[in-house]
Amino acid sequence: MRNEGLGSWPARRARKTPQRTALIHGDTSITYAELYERTTRLAHALRASGVRRGDRVAYLGPNHPSYLETLFAAGTLGAVFVPLNTRLAGPEIAYQLSDSGAKALVYAPGFTGLVAGLPGGTDVRTYVETGAEYEALLAGAEAEPIDQPVIADDTCIIMYTSGTTGRPKGAMLTHGNIIWNAVNVLVDQDVIADERALVSAPLFHTAGLNMLTLPVLLKGGTCVLVESFVPEATFDLIERHRITFMFGVPTMFDQVARHPRWADADLSSLRMLSCGGSPVPTPLIAKFQERGLTFLQGYGMTEAAPGTLFLDAEHAVSKAGSAGVPHFFSDVRVVRPDMTPVDVDEPGEVVVRGPHVMPGYWGLPEETAAVFADGWFRSGDAARVDEDGYVFIVDRIKDMIISGGENIYPAEIEDQLLAHPDIVECAVIGVPDDKWGEVPRAVVVPREGSALDPDEVLASLAGRLAKYKIPKSVVIAEELPRTASGKLLKARVRKRYGNS
Repeated sequence: MRNEGLGSWPARRARKTPQRTALIHGDTSITYAELYERTTRLAHALRASGVRRGDRVAYLGPNHPSYLETLFAAGTLGAVFVPLNTRLAGPEIAYQLSDSGAKALVYAPGFTGLVAGLPGGTDVRTYVETGAEYEALLAGAEAEPIDQPVIADDTCIIMYTSGTTGRPKGAMLTHGNIIWNAVNVLVDQDVIADERALVSAPLFHTAGLNMLTLPVLLKGGTCVLVESFVPEATFDLIERHRITFMFGVPTMFDQVARHPRWADADLSSLRMLSCGGSPVPTPLIAKFQERGLTFLQGYGMTEAAPGTLFLDAEHAVSKAGSAGVPHFFSDVRVVRPDMTPVDVDEPGEVVVRGPHVMPGYWGLPEETAAVFADGWFRSGDAARVDEDGYVFIVDRIKDMIISGGENIYPAEIEDQLLAHPDIVECAVIGVPDDKWGEVPRAVVVPREGSALDPDEVLASLAGRLAKYKIPKSVVIAEELPRTASGKLLKARVRKRYGNS
């Protein structure tokens, strides 16, 4: 087998554990032997349509077995997989198809109208709708093994960043990047062969795919694919499938913990709860610890495939609030603008290097050069390091508020606001001020049925934060704008609430 990449995984798993269940979706179960056969048939069908080594194959749809089959089929051919965010509008989808030069698009039936309305300026020539058409395509294709050479340095995925500012950029992740990231997960999170993972985080997001699904499949476990996250259904799925491993962003876990079933649900099967995507509020960590659940958190970015820092179970309590230490095969520093390491507790920028870090952005050599310094990827995130070497993410550098010469990191204030019993979500932004240059403003989403008093909210922060960090105003909002992966869109919050 000359394929060193992800495309070889179904074949390698099928020869080791052919009858074990790889995927569950609704009432459908797919063994590793079936996954290998279906992936091979799809690869033959794509090749018959003209897809060749290096060509891009896009996928648009919610979590579904066909997503992973398309990823592995592209890898079998040495083609490049392009996952598309299902929450994007038609013009945004068209931009990513055009930018990547995708030749084929596999899409879910719910997107038929959007796909039909795409402009004709893309390179897509092959359209495959999942469901009956997809199954017929597989049934009519060959099942003979495909022996296409693929090496670790070949591009495996072009994963577009969330595009919170400007045009999204396509991070090129090689087969080696994704494999080394999976190895880091296996080393640091003790994934076992009997793992039963609940995949409700979207697969088009790097964490749902690379921190959960692919490591579990590499180990030979079972992934239960769910099209969207619903707190009520999450409890049912955990009990029905005896889920052992979950990944989510903080907002997902917060909704679970606030649900009426939280106190009495049978969560005895859960072994690992892993969280990332944004800083995890310390009150949320406490809720899970009170329930007897080990709540693990990490920090990463699409460009690093994504695992960078991880806080293990042993230090989940003693270092609560920290993103942990570097993954086993990852090097991380927190540095000043001149790239020299910071002192203990001095804020600086997180930089990372390792075999899991992307070679660059698709078609953007200048932007690629701008984010690398001496071989280190510059994250744009601010952090501090404690005396034990544990890294605490402070905020995005660009989100820092400078008030009267003092640096204020919104995440620190948000953490305190979320401890308020009547605040469900919040965002802190800087607004202009004649005296201080800018001052913090809190935008909060109240708990349903509560009558939130802005003055009381500010009063609750007295004595818990330095006076200059306490927001000068509070705005009550019905909801906060977020990406599909749950990340807060601070730019939109500023635009909507920063001027009034």
